Amino acid sequence: MDQEVNPALAHADAGALMPGEIALGVDDRPAWGAVVAMMLGVTALLTAEFLPSGLLTPMARDLGVSPGLAGQAVTATSLAGLVGALFTPRLTRSFNRKPVLLSFSILLVISNLLVALAPNITFLLAARILLGLAIGGFWAMAAATTIRLVPPSLVARALSIVMSGIPAAMIIAVPLGSYLGEVASWRVVFLLATALGAAVFVVQALALPRLAPKGEAGLDTLIDILTRPGIGAGIFAATLVFTGHFGYFGYIRPFLESVTGLDAAGVAATLLAFGVANYIGSFASGLMAERKLKLTLIAMPLAISVIGLLLSLFGKDVIPALVLVALWGFAFSGVPVATTTWITRMVPDETESGTGLTVASIFLGITMGAAGGGLVLDLMGAPAVFVAGAIPLVLAALLIAAKVRTGAP
Repeated sequence: MDQEVNPALAHADAGALMPGEIALGVDDRPAWGAVVAMMLGVTALLTAEFLPSGLLTPMARDLGVSPGLAGQAVTATSLAGLVGALFTPRLTRSFNRKPVLLSFSILLVISNLLVALAPNITFLLAARILLGLAIGGFWAMAAATTIRLVPPSLVARALSIVMSGIPAAMIIAVPLGSYLGEVASWRVVFLLATALGAAVFVVQALALPRLAPKGEAGLDTLIDILTRPGIGAGIFAATLVFTGHFGYFGYIRPFLESVTGLDAAGVAATLLAFGVANYIGSFASGLMAERKLKLTLIAMPLAISVIGLLLSLFGKDVIPALVLVALWGFAFSGVPVATTTWITRMVPDETESGTGLTVASIFLGITMGAAGGGLVLDLMGAPAVFVAGAIPLVLAALLIAAKVRTGAP
């Protein structure tokens, strides 16, 4: 049964409620079940997004294409995600948020099933476009929805729970997906992802409350947000960070196979180290972002750039590669937490539109990183990917230090 409530914050506009909905008061209990449902949505969607990173070699072999071309499955997803993030708040501004969120889980299921059945790379890329629309739309609404599920004093805790779906997805998708892709097939892995998406849909249908739309979500709203002091620079910096990170991450398996010389089990173990370190780091980085937000925004991309350069130099040996990949996972944990904290703090009046812009910029970065990384991989080899990816990461850190504000607007 739907929870016919709008768990809005105390300052919510009661006039914005849809028929049959009421606003919760300050003393009402947080909707933790709904928060967990949002976290599961993040986990299922990002598991599907990250799967090609661990399955790149068998996918390329089966489809008869190069690993660089197979990696464009990430590019197609992220490009569609950019579109979904930009336009979902505007196109759905008059709809209750629950059915909109559920529609993204339906797209997830359809996409994974089509990928599992894909006869060629063109069909697969088309199926991944559906996933990108779902991910972009969901992320555009995730933070804005989450902060309406709990009182103001519990917003940081709720966001950290939802964001924990990111490292969970990395653990499921990359190491486990890589291993299962070898012992079974990459198509079986996507069928399992289809089942996971269906299960998450059921949980969300039961746990998510009905929420009225908030904010204007018009083009003039997006322009207003971008012209606020420091916002445009911060959003561009997010693009650069994700360009560098996904230039690395999309092609980590070919690097570990061709440079480090690991077999499927070794690749899975190394990527598991990334996921576990990322999960642990999500808690530490959450505390750091809460206390030193600007330092977190600067330090994480710098750390990832240094780690990437060290991998290009010392990644041929197993132990250094394992340690560096784990450190990379720990460092990256702070990026989504800090970025989400920053935009919700700086644009409290238009959270959906603000996060939509940020998510669109992130997907633009993923698109450029995946496309550029694939090109560098095919032309210059795996180590060069980690040298090239360091450039946008360093530029992002410099831009944040010089232009980005983190105080209350």
